[in-house]
Amino acid sequence: MFWDSFLYLKRIKVYAFVGESGTGKSFRAKLVAQKYHADFIIDDGLLIRNNRILAGHSAKKEKTFLAAVKVALFDEKAQRDEVARKLQGEKPKKILILGTSEKMVNKIASRLQLPPPDKIIKIEDIASQADIENAIRTRRIEGKHVIPVPSVEVKRSYPHIFYDAIRIFKRNQVPVAIGPTPTVHEKSVVRPEYSRRNKVSISEAALSQMVLQCVDEFDKQIRIKKIGIKDDGMGYRLVLTIDVVYGTQLGDNMHELRRYIIGDIERYTGILIEEVNIIIDKIIE
Repeated sequence: MFWDSFLYLKRIKVYAFVGESGTGKSFRAKLVAQKYHADFIIDDGLLIRNNRILAGHSAKKEKTFLAAVKVALFDEKAQRDEVARKLQGEKPKKILILGTSEKMVNKIASRLQLPPPDKIIKIEDIASQADIENAIRTRRIEGKHVIPVPSVEVKRSYPHIFYDAIRIFKRNQVPVAIGPTPTVHEKSVVRPEYSRRNKVSISEAALSQMVLQCVDEFDKQIRIKKIGIKDDGMGYRLVLTIDVVYGTQLGDNMHELRRYIIGDIERYTGILIEEVNIIIDKIIE
């Protein structure tokens, strides 16, 4: 029975809707899902179908930004299992996953035992630059976030985070006797607890210490000469300059080191590591 359910999940067609945080993905999620006939949406830790929250845990109710990131990535096994069981019971044919990057949606799909996205839709494909900039401005200044379900559903599930409601009217393109029929998509605008506080971040010194610890655990013969850190708003990009001892296996070993650093830091901190580049400066005796 378990194997049959697992195989079924792997047959679901997955679409990914990708855009930086605050660019308006959740605002447009229902329209994108409708276009690709995907009845189910994964957004910010929730499984949504037909204006109802079926399973999951809303990242919007978390008190810190890092805790919200962990929820959105389905870091907790109990949350993953709840959503996976619901998907097995509902048996969807198509699902839309929202994320800030392709890496993020692939990670969510993998954690929920779903196949990689069959198609990537980017926010820039369906929204103008002016609309994106306006959404970012609203997020940064007012701290407003959107959940793609009606306000009554949000109030029922998370009454303490409800803020306001909006309705989007889209007229069907096929004319009928009395004119085009409007389709209504109601969404909820919320102001999460963590958006009222300063964004939680990590100092370069603390992150550098984590990287040093990871490298030391991976291979004590690798010597770090320099660590470059860049925060691009979605995650951190690292550049390591290292010396390696003669005879050290390179190639696959460096690839495994990247994976070790990313996996260890993300697992224990919730910080997103977008990229790790390794530069070998010298091979020493």
